[in-house]
Amino acid sequence: MNWINNIVRPKIRGLLTTRREPPEDFWHKCPSCGQMTDKNALLENQHVFPCCGHHGRMTAPERMAALFDGGAYKIIPVKDAPSDPLKFRDSKRYVDRVKDAKASTTLTSAVLIAEGTVETRPVVSAAHDARFMSGSLATSEGEAVVMGMLRAVEKHCAFILFAASGGARMQEGILSLMQMPRTTIAVQRLREAGLPYIVVLTDPTTGGVTASYAMLGDVHIAEPNALICFAGPRVIQQTIREQLPDGFQRAEYLFAHGMIDSVTHRHELRATLVKLVKLLSPQAYALTATKAAPKAAVIAKANGKALNGAGGHVNGHGNGVANGHFTEPEPVDGEDRLDPARIDAKERAKRDAEAKAKGRALPPGGTGRA
Repeated sequence: MNWINNIVRPKIRGLLTTRREPPEDFWHKCPSCGQMTDKNALLENQHVFPCCGHHGRMTAPERMAALFDGGAYKIIPVKDAPSDPLKFRDSKRYVDRVKDAKASTTLTSAVLIAEGTVETRPVVSAAHDARFMSGSLATSEGEAVVMGMLRAVEKHCAFILFAASGGARMQEGILSLMQMPRTTIAVQRLREAGLPYIVVLTDPTTGGVTASYAMLGDVHIAEPNALICFAGPRVIQQTIREQLPDGFQRAEYLFAHGMIDSVTHRHELRATLVKLVKLLSPQAYALTATKAAPKAAVIAKANGKALNGAGGHVNGHGNGVANGHFTEPEPVDGEDRLDPARIDAKERAKRDAEAKAKGRALPPGGTGRA
């Protein structure tokens, strides 16, 4: 009977009492209040801690899945950039750091470019991934942002950026800094094409990324308590030797001082982006102008006003609408823009010439304004 007591019973007791230990990354401690939350609850809640609402960091693929319809998107391949242009080495070779980052994240660079639809409207998006060397900006990342913006120009659609970066990557020196003017020129290409550029500032957005394309958007949205700055508050405080205000360089502080347009909770972020894409996309311009043109013709005809040669009219707000498109306003000389007297004098001379040509004169001192 000894084998029953010594072998069988301990095994049965072990099966009944053994507890499985969760994996090492199962529990996450909230950086704000310190409470513990399991991994599954965070994934379901978009990495927002239910204890206090602290916004944790999201990966670039998670950003794309949360933005596009049904979580479906197509990754835009990026041209290969020099892997180690300066042959840099500190405690570890730079090429080895990049290789480790690629292996741990399965990404080719710190910026993921993708295209898809947002409420059936085409959109191109870029997202920094803080896991890849702190989302820092280097040659490959600059190339990715430029290609994404040019892809938006090619598709004639909105471009949405999710910024999360520690700034320019020091291992590439001046080459990383040169990505700042490169991306700025790409932003200008978006503006010339009349395409909306929407920026979502997440924690952290710092350094050269903040000093370039991250602050050049048409609309800037920030997540709650996100750190947004060029130099960090610790560096500034040590430099000026002054006590900084509470919440300095956080999203709420910047919003209160007019640096950004909105601070939006992550659960409401997609709905906000959908509204902006619908409002600012080129398709919305075409639809609004097409609807406005027939109505404009009816109003002009009712008022007895003749339409211009392009078939448009001037609405009550002074915006010309012709054949479904907005016409450009007349340019005003730089010296005249801030001088009403000059404008009135030029307008008076123009109206006097028109009246003389028609054989009638304006009353003395009048401007001919209704």
